[in-house]
Amino acid sequence: MPDYSHPLGDAVRRARMKLDLTQSEVAESIDVDVRTVLNIENCKGNPKMEVLYPLVRVLKIDAKEIFYPEMQREGPAISQLRLLIEDCSEKEAAAMIPVLKSVLAALRDKNAITIE
Repeated sequence: MPDYSHPLGDAVRRARMKLDLTQSEVAESIDVDVRTVLNIENCKGNPKMEVLYPLVRVLKIDAKEIFYPEMQREGPAISQLRLLIEDCSEKEAAAMIPVLKSVLAALRDKNAITIE
């Protein structure tokens, strides 16, 4: 299979498991047969854009995972924070900026209490 089939299959499987979805649930949500999802996760076949686009969106996969797999993946806390931010409206994000700056300043203060 082509070089991209492994990063795609791995990313789909990781994202599906992270969202606690079955292959059947993913297939149903993007209106394809469950074998299509199975084949993608097993690095078989060459999915069409009509399948790939909704699959990546439903599973909230960062395209960098597929196209730049050599880049180091971020930790789970950064991933969770990124997902929360990406789910914000522009107004919500603007309101969060000063709060986040304040929290970061407090956390980075040498006299601050450490959080574990």
